[in-house]
Amino acid sequence: MLDFEGALFDLDGTLLDSMWVWAKIDEEFLSRRGIEVPPDYFHTIAPMTFRQTAEYTRDLFGLKESPEEIMAEWNHMAMDAYVNEVGLKPYAKEYLKHLKENGVKLGTVTSLPDILSEPVLRRCGIYHLFDAFTTTDEVNRGKSNPCLYILAARKLGVSPEKCVVFEDTLDGVKGILAAGMRAWGVYDIHYGSYEDEMKELCEVYVRDFRQLLPLIDARL
Repeated sequence: MLDFEGALFDLDGTLLDSMWVWAKIDEEFLSRRGIEVPPDYFHTIAPMTFRQTAEYTRDLFGLKESPEEIMAEWNHMAMDAYVNEVGLKPYAKEYLKHLKENGVKLGTVTSLPDILSEPVLRRCGIYHLFDAFTTTDEVNRGKSNPCLYILAARKLGVSPEKCVVFEDTLDGVKGILAAGMRAWGVYDIHYGSYEDEMKELCEVYVRDFRQLLPLIDARL
């Protein structure tokens, strides 16, 4: 018997094995402009909204493009990967089905734009499993802000204290806890340096979703 009524999932790095796409885009986007990716850039932008990232990138490197133009270029660069290449983390689909079969309401909470998230979720056969979708652009706040998760819980029709939120970043986990919700961490290699801190803060921390499947399904 599960002890929560709602489950919210981050996408990039949590449900989706997709952080490699953005690492590649960061490098290619900046190299087109003769700029090297700063060592801390990837981690600095992790909790930001898509627009905040574009604004930060423009200001940091003194780019002439508007945030809208930068976002459009990023979306164009990422589209093929999300339509054709990006896959799920191991056993993610099996775990989502397990939750659904046990009456848990499912939602996404992400900074990934809808034009990228919907194609990959449909191709991977899990779009129909979700009851609600929430993005950082709806609150104009990054993932460290609790209002994002409170909105996502409201969309599910589940009180925050009865929700579990799955996340791969430290800033995201801090936002989840600030919202009074339960944080369950999922390992991603791009944020592996924060693994010890994630384990300290998260109620549950797993390397992949197989660890969360019932023992009877461990043979999958």
